[in-house]
Amino acid sequence: MHRRRFLGLSALAAGGVSAMNLKDFVQQTRDQGPGPRMPSIFIGHGSPMNALADSAFTRHLAELGRKLERPKAVLVVSAHWLTPGRTMVSVNPKPETIHDFGGFPQELFEVQYPAPGAPDAAHRTAAAVKSFAVHEDHEMGLDHGAWTILKHIYPQADVPVFQLSLNWGASMEEHFKLAQDLQALRNEGILILGSGNVVHNLGRLNWNDPTGAYDWALEFDRFVQEKLTTGDHQALVHYETLGATARLAHPTNDHYLPLLYTLGASGSGEPLTELHSGMEMGSISMRSFQLG
Repeated sequence: MHRRRFLGLSALAAGGVSAMNLKDFVQQTRDQGPGPRMPSIFIGHGSPMNALADSAFTRHLAELGRKLERPKAVLVVSAHWLTPGRTMVSVNPKPETIHDFGGFPQELFEVQYPAPGAPDAAHRTAAAVKSFAVHEDHEMGLDHGAWTILKHIYPQADVPVFQLSLNWGASMEEHFKLAQDLQALRNEGILILGSGNVVHNLGRLNWNDPTGAYDWALEFDRFVQEKLTTGDHQALVHYETLGATARLAHPTNDHYLPLLYTLGASGSGEPLTELHSGMEMGSISMRSFQLG
């Protein structure tokens, strides 16, 4: 707790205020103060159908929401917002629920996640990034990399959410450097959430083995787990050194890049918490973790 908050609460307690007034004061400091220091999280979001699922994965997301302190806002870096040549941040105060997929049941297209946007936090994000210019976008909603998982973490859709795009023209080092500029936002109560997959190869899906995994997929997933455990973030930035295994794990790196934002936004030596692990249909890793 921040010292100023502690002193304020102590003063109220000494004055014999009612429990209701104390509760109101705590809520007011939460809404108006700098907020708790939030962690940096990566979620392997998998299929959009997870929005409707009741599974070990979605129950772990719900548990995460219960354990986390309530953030001022959530900054999502999703594999599904790619912008060539520039980085964008959404300042939309009322982001729509984007159903950016096809071939799924109508029930999924009817899901809405009406969380408010966070224009002030988005402006601060653009100002915090010193390594690259960040441009404001006034129309972006919440893509399925965001809302299908937030639906389980914050089911009431009452936590403000905004997204930062992936500059498709930037190098791995540039993405990581940009992410490092986001670290200070965590001290303002902003939760950094990367949403992608540690292994993601849709061309190699094995529809007949829902929980199976190819050897190369397991190898890459273990590589990421090992480097997370040892804190070797540079090895994860340069994952392509694994050669053919890396290319199989990520024919394109859109679902890997959000992991770099979770890593870059974390401080040195922060504790690692495994949130979920497991493979799906041979070539999708659902590994999810928290730093801080």
